Amino acid sequence: QVQLVESGGGLVQAGGSLRLSCAASGSIFSINAMGWYRQAPEKQRELVADITSGGSTNYADSVKGRFTISRSNAKNTVYLQMNSLKPEDTAVYYCAADVTVIGGPISTYWGQGTQVTVFS
Repeated sequence: QVQLVESGGGLVQAGGSLRLSCAASGSIFSINAMGWYRQAPEKQRELVADITSGGSTNYADSVKGRFTISRSNAKNTVYLQMNSLKPEDTAVYYCAADVTVIGGPISTYWGQGTQVTVFS
């Protein structure tokens, strides 16, 4: 019913930047919060940042001042601008969205994940 497709991951040197995008499509009536999570090898998935439909944002302490989350409600897309990347930012990054489908309930949907690797 709803698909989230991420793009923008890759390999970058420490101190560099990447921009992730995640576009939602399908039988969407509305989207509430959208967010980015990450999971490093042998670690639990953790919240990186999220944003409400009104634009209020929330960040993990480890990325404050370096990452910026934004969204386009018209495009059903969420972005994550990542600056001053560090090796410890290496992980698979997943987007998530709380979507109300047409004629149905609200549910959380996940993207397939995109790899971000930061080398020193």
